[in-house]
Amino acid sequence: MALIKWSPFFEGMDDLDRSFSDLMPMATKQNNFTPAVDMYEDKDNVIVETQLAGIDPEKVNISIENDVLCIQGEGEKTSEVDDKNYYRKEIRRGSFYRNIPLPTQVEGDKAEAVTEEGVLKITIPKAPQSKPKAIKIKNKKKS
Repeated sequence: MALIKWSPFFEGMDDLDRSFSDLMPMATKQNNFTPAVDMYEDKDNVIVETQLAGIDPEKVNISIENDVLCIQGEGEKTSEVDDKNYYRKEIRRGSFYRNIPLPTQVEGDKAEAVTEEGVLKITIPKAPQSKPKAIKIKNKKKS
């Protein structure tokens, strides 16, 4: 898994990205978003975390197929007022869908998902063949 190094030289790209999203039709912009994820591993598991604050966990579906994690769901505001005079509207609502290729083979049927304080944590056990194995060197003596 490759990490992307933060560089202050590309900081302005966020503003450019927002400018392009402002040009999109309002319906498209308000109804879809992509949640950011953190993915890391320990000795036995691949762990994926994403913030889903304000989204009912009952409306989130998680599946794993061919070592690809799929998270999809819907977050909606129950009573949106149209006559508000927004100065900024950055909170995203609507449906989301995210496919995340996993860095190693996993046992998807043994995955567990827990939500705590708006953070969804998915723990997926690594497949036995992908775990590192220590090989002991045998010393063969001539007789």
